[in-house]
Amino acid sequence: MSFFISDAMAQDGGGQAGTLELILPLLLMFGIFYFLLIRPQQKKAKEHKTMVEALGKGDEIITNGGLLAKITEVDDNFLTCKISDNVEVKVQRHAIASVLPKGTIKNL
Repeated sequence: MSFFISDAMAQDGGGQAGTLELILPLLLMFGIFYFLLIRPQQKKAKEHKTMVEALGKGDEIITNGGLLAKITEVDDNFLTCKISDNVEVKVQRHAIASVLPKGTIKNL
């Protein structure tokens, strides 16, 4: 019957991967994720935080909802913004998308 089924032969020493060979691909993938995803996202969050902290009265802003407004009052967590004549809204500080250069909004 041995002509139908070949006998199993034991191998000499090779065949087992070392722990470094198993961990190296995982470390490589983590490195790629860190430099392509995590690091740029942290950098963008840090820039947004410094922008939000630097907001002051008279700055012209765009909110995440798309409103163009001029800051009239600054509080710890909220900003009062003028979007039109006799129309003011309160907006959370972190809802600011970007700061416009002065003079962008005329005739508010």
